[in-house]
Order: sequence, then C-alpha cells, then structure tokens
Amino acid sequence: MAKHEWSGVSRSADETKEIGRAIGGAVEAGTLVLLIGQLGAGKTTLTQGLADGLGVTAYTKSPSFVLVNEYQGRLSLFHMDLYRIDDPAEAWELGLDDYLGSDGVLAVEWADRATSIFPDDRLEIRIEYLSDSERRLSATASGPVSAQALSGLPEGVGATE
Repeated sequence: MAKHEWSGVSRSADETKEIGRAIGGAVEAGTLVLLIGQLGAGKTTLTQGLADGLGVTAYTKSPSFVLVNEYQGRLSLFHMDLYRIDDPAEAWELGLDDYLGSDGVLAVEWADRATSIFPDDRLEIRIEYLSDSERRLSATASGPVSAQALSGLPEGVGATE
C-alpha cells in the first residue's frame, strides 16, 4: 500500500492540540499512533488533542511514570510511554499485545525506542522543535487504518500524499 503523508508547522500548543483533535475525530478502532520527538517537543500535547477528538473528558497526562493510561471516549484511548524502557522487548512486558489491534486507539510516546516491534499499519508522527512556540509535524500513514486518521487534517497546511 502507498504511504500517505502530511506535514505542517504548529505555531502554538493550541495548534498542536488542534492537529491532534483532527486526527482523533478521524481515527478508527485499531489505529496505532507512534509519536516521536525530543523531550518537550509536544507529544503529550498532541495526545491531549487526540483525546479531545475522541471525546475523552478526563485530563490526559503523560504516562511516563505509570507507562500506560486508559481513557474512555467514542473509542478507548490507550496512551503508552516508552521513555523508560531500555530494550524494545520491554514494551511487550507492558502488555503491548493487549492494546494492538484492540477496539481502541493506541498512542505511543517515545515510539522510536521500539519502532521495529510495531505493525506496519501505523501512523507515525514526528514532532520537531523549531522554537519555543513552533513545531514541525510530519505524519506518515502506512496502511489503510492509519491512512484514515490523516483524513481529518487540513489540506492547506503543507499536506502531501
């Protein structure tokens, strides 16, 4: 399957959240969202928007210390953080297989620590720090389920396919 891509620049945390909200409004059950970016890039902010788009009303926070949080919306959101793992195999110990292919959406921060273990159909979002307020977001969908998640993003913001 051809890859679908989107990129754009967010000029504030609110814009980053809005991008996440658009993705959350378009995702289907079983969507895997891999978030990659340095500390403070906006991975949790994007996930908060994703949660909003899914209709989650609880405050979404980084699961760095608990490793996985679950939220209820129109679909369940499983928010996983791999920052503290040293080896990709440790992700399986977190119960990764319970979340993959579930009836919910799995969003994984620090996914670059275990990229090789994830299925091919995934939405990979790279967030690059440009300045205190600006971030470049690049999203690549590599399968039919993940491609649906990109359908909610605006065409006029550097979108490519």
